[in-house]
Amino acid sequence: MTAELTVAAWPGITPRLLRDGPEGLSDYEQSGGYAPLADPEHLLSEVRAGGLLGRGGAAFPLAVKLGTVRDNGREACGAVVIANGEEGEPASIKDRWLLRNRPHAVLDGLRLAAGIVGADRAVVYVSDPTAAASVARALDELPGDLDGVAVELLTVTPGYVAGEETAAVHVVNGGPAKPTDKPPRPFEEGVAGKPTLISNVETLAHLAYLHRHGAQEFRELGTEGSPGTFLATITGAGRAPALYELPHGIAFADLLTLHGVSPDNVRGALMGGYFAGLVNHDIVGATLDHESVRALGSGLGCGAIGILTDDCPVAVAASVLAYFDRENAGQCGSCFNGTAAMAAVATGLRDGVATQEDLDRLTRWSVVLRGRGACATLDGAANVAASLLAQFPDQVHRHLENGCQNCRSGAFTAARPYEVESLEAVVSV
Repeated sequence: MTAELTVAAWPGITPRLLRDGPEGLSDYEQSGGYAPLADPEHLLSEVRAGGLLGRGGAAFPLAVKLGTVRDNGREACGAVVIANGEEGEPASIKDRWLLRNRPHAVLDGLRLAAGIVGADRAVVYVSDPTAAASVARALDELPGDLDGVAVELLTVTPGYVAGEETAAVHVVNGGPAKPTDKPPRPFEEGVAGKPTLISNVETLAHLAYLHRHGAQEFRELGTEGSPGTFLATITGAGRAPALYELPHGIAFADLLTLHGVSPDNVRGALMGGYFAGLVNHDIVGATLDHESVRALGSGLGCGAIGILTDDCPVAVAASVLAYFDRENAGQCGSCFNGTAAMAAVATGLRDGVATQEDLDRLTRWSVVLRGRGACATLDGAANVAASLLAQFPDQVHRHLENGCQNCRSGAFTAARPYEVESLEAVVSV
């Protein structure tokens, strides 16, 4: 039996992305969706003014990506756009929720992105069968293509690396869902050799909202550097998982209150899914925007936050690193061997059998292995190792002496830490 997922907007705001129940074409059009794109250049300037950042993990400015692919596409006589909804991150559920409940918002954003960059081909890239069925129904509802853009729905086997941008391009080009070497990057040469925009589905849904409401209204929520709202998947702390729509800049302590967790019981958090690593109790005093979380040495990433209360951070890190070891693509020696080595040390540390020499090796690997793989999997593993060492030195030292009472009585172990398994939702928007 799995716990129900709570879906709710931040108190006092009108939700931009969340809604009560699935949305069909007529409902979406009545809310202003699929409005004509009269001037792509004007919309690009609005995206730039609105400061929309990508919601897939890197928080890269969407306007820069759009402008770059547009310019490259003019030289290459065409471009391609991909809505990336693969969501291989087990601790995140936002993209699947959007595709299952608001597919037209994603398709509308895809249409607008294609119009800006001058693409004549678009792909919706997913791994969740229910999400794929929802998108297929939405496409069937449309009277034709998306403003002259042919849309292809592509479903792949889920995997952590399958959502990486070059892996997505590789699949669309007929290959396996594994990353490829860079350069070239997709914005230079992607699908069929054309410049390719790959954008997270939440980002595209925000683009559709911005098109309807404009940059000024988009900025009415959030902060100067992190405008708008974002979807946050919250797990851990012995609570059922939740998907919240939050304005950037809210206090983490206030989010804990909303989620029913006492700040006094929080040891720290696993941020950005697994990629941004661990942060200690200082997160309780932070605000949830890119600037503030980055100042703690972490990141918001895809908006997935695992709250640590009773769980030992060493044991959590060991489980996450073991996951990275299992999920790496197996095609880069540095990643294949590096994730295994870091996972082995973290597991030994959790179990009270690691030595100072092992810890010294982990410290070195967390630095020298960065940037040595074809994708960011090895970087994510290095982030977890480095953040454990930097954020929880007392717990690490206690484990060297086999003195962690938590782990002696039964260490946290999980094949897919903080995975969100249930999509049966209790909606309160």
